[in-house]
Amino acid sequence: MVYVEDLWKKYPGAWALRGVSLSVARGSVLGVLGENGSGKSTLFRILAGVTRPTRGRARIGGVRTGYATKPVVSYLPEIDPFYSWMRVGEQLAFLSAFYSTWDAGRARQLLEFMNLPEDRKVGALSRGQRARLKVVSAFSWSPEVVLMDEPLGGIDPPSRRRILDSLFNGFRHPEQTVLISTHLVSEVDPFIEDVLFLRDGEICISGRKEQLQQEHGKSLSEIFETAVA
Repeated sequence: MVYVEDLWKKYPGAWALRGVSLSVARGSVLGVLGENGSGKSTLFRILAGVTRPTRGRARIGGVRTGYATKPVVSYLPEIDPFYSWMRVGEQLAFLSAFYSTWDAGRARQLLEFMNLPEDRKVGALSRGQRARLKVVSAFSWSPEVVLMDEPLGGIDPPSRRRILDSLFNGFRHPEQTVLISTHLVSEVDPFIEDVLFLRDGEICISGRKEQLQQEHGKSLSEIFETAVA
């Protein structure tokens, strides 16, 4: 479903990605783990069609990432794109016009679960509430691929685990392919099936989560600590 081959991305003065290759099957959940600055956000921006690679290929469903893949990809960037002057309900109504599979009932259900009032102005929301709104906007329609880049920043730890549990076990469609990036490994450990560790723009470890844990004789968090050392 998601295919990346020898992906490189250079910004002025530095390479953000260096020779990254990966393949994610339909319906799988991949954890992209790494410290801040490891290249996670750049990879997700390329997969979302927001940024072009310097060289290499990135495809979703056999189609080169870009304008053509945006109708099937939901992207939760680390920094939200919302309009502060809109109310929550207005923001979701605005977004609904872009997605043919938008489910208004599902959006209301998610708003209730996230405890977000429809009449609150987006600009009056806390950082954690805006993070919750990002999740609502991503799961109120039926994308084939969901890219979650540090999706729960600003939300208190107990709520983060509860939200992830509900998303993956209740709101996620079974055939959705999910890539979630984070440096908080323990939080996503229960939900991911495959994992790759990025360091300085390169993949240093990748594979099936359970197999890696058996091979290393360590927890995922312990493997992460070794990988980024």
